[in-house]
Amino acid sequence: MSLAALQAIEAAHVVPSYARFPLELVRGAGTRVWDFDGNEYLDLLSGISVLNVGHCHPAVVEAVRAQVGTLTHVTNLFYTEPAMRLAERLATSSLGGKVFFCNSGAEANEAALKLVRKAKPGGEIVVVHGAFHGRTYGALSATPQESKQAPFAPLVPGFVVVAPEPEALEAAVHSGTAAVLLEPIQGETGVHPLSDELLRAARAACDRVGAALVFDEIQTGMGRTGTLWAYEQTGVVPDALTTAKALGGGLPIGALVTGERLADVFAPGDHGSTFAGGPLVASAALAAFDVLDDPELLASVRELGERLRDGLRTLPGAGDVRGRGLMVAFETAEAPALVRRALSEERVILNATGPSTVRLLPPLIVTAQEIDDALARIGRLLAPVNA
Repeated sequence: MSLAALQAIEAAHVVPSYARFPLELVRGAGTRVWDFDGNEYLDLLSGISVLNVGHCHPAVVEAVRAQVGTLTHVTNLFYTEPAMRLAERLATSSLGGKVFFCNSGAEANEAALKLVRKAKPGGEIVVVHGAFHGRTYGALSATPQESKQAPFAPLVPGFVVVAPEPEALEAAVHSGTAAVLLEPIQGETGVHPLSDELLRAARAACDRVGAALVFDEIQTGMGRTGTLWAYEQTGVVPDALTTAKALGGGLPIGALVTGERLADVFAPGDHGSTFAGGPLVASAALAAFDVLDDPELLASVRELGERLRDGLRTLPGAGDVRGRGLMVAFETAEAPALVRRALSEERVILNATGPSTVRLLPPLIVTAQEIDDALARIGRLLAPVNA
């Protein structure tokens, strides 16, 4: 179907909640996608860090093909092997506790909010400026961005917002605090790593008052930063973490993973989800895990991330290059316009998280040659801006 036909359907029948690029994508493989007219694009966004294994990874495709013809859904009233195996894999690869499955990152954060509130009834939840935890009501209430919150007030009460500074966080945590919720790297607001000092302060403050420390690893998890979980590089271990995006290898799944302390807070009936942890998505996630939980791949993510950042720093017009692993951003003039030009002039998919910020989240299977190709394309895009 042509782009014009799709746009006509959207105008008539789709809620206008997205600002789409005028581009119809029809196929993907690895780091590449193709549009309706057969043009090839280098994907440096990975569906916003969903396709860490790349588009249509053969192992994920085969797992889905095998499962979809066997059993797709039975609800959580019954056991299925893929869900139990995935829970074991998630827990043993991280905090050693237990897992609650859901369908998205926002749902994982909603589960985490309920968990910490049950563990410490009525307690406040401390978050920091620049955070993004989702668009459902609890997750939105934990996202201190006026433009996103204001149209939907009143929000869920009990959230305390502080500057992302150790002293401010320590002052906000008290005996009535249920949890501190943090992203190790704030992704949606421009790839800003929280300092290790802040994370250590959060851990100490939570320990002091018996509050829970929760890390939102929805974007940083599953190898994005060069370790399976971003917290592994900080020296700070949370009481729970949330994950989604890349977990399913392209299929929708999220999870709340606890440490031992919070493992048995929920009881039957406290929380649930009809589709969560179904055999189809769990099988895809197990295949993605096999690809991403690989020391050689994770080492490559660290090396190629450094190569990408170093290369960006040599490009006139690219300022304040930052990130960890293959989660990278830089500042430039008129970032949204540059991202649009990237599609039409260089056939490369980038992302603007603000008026001056470009974000890059390439598939973790990207090669050194593709990183160099990406830098060459971005350099040509920046040349007119610099001029």
